[in-house]
Amino acid sequence: QVSLVESGGGLVQAGGSLRLSCADSGHTLSKYNMGWFRRAPGKEREFVGGITWRGTTTTYADSVKGRFTISKDNTENTAYLQMNNLRPEDTAAYYCAADPTGGTNYLMYDYWGQGTQVTVSS
Repeated sequence: QVSLVESGGGLVQAGGSLRLSCADSGHTLSKYNMGWFRRAPGKEREFVGGITWRGTTTTYADSVKGRFTISKDNTENTAYLQMNNLRPEDTAAYYCAADPTGGTNYLMYDYWGQGTQVTVSS
């Protein structure tokens, strides 16, 4: 059973960095693709990026490409979202998600973290 717990959100100034973690207490993350999504107030849920179950392939939204990096440590059952050069428009609640075949569409994911707030001040 997958149980995702997120951590690492907070308040940061523009240009700063944060690293979000998504840990699976069920110890099965090695079998799942991971996706990161975000939702800003008044906006639709947005795909941020994803990584395949082996951690060999990553995909990013154009808005974060070159600034965000996704990684996955299957021995630690944890996925990470490293966010650099943050902008005020990155402010949102961030969610990790897991699915054996998950891609860019949030509807494909069965398991979700509780979400963590990221706020970037200008």
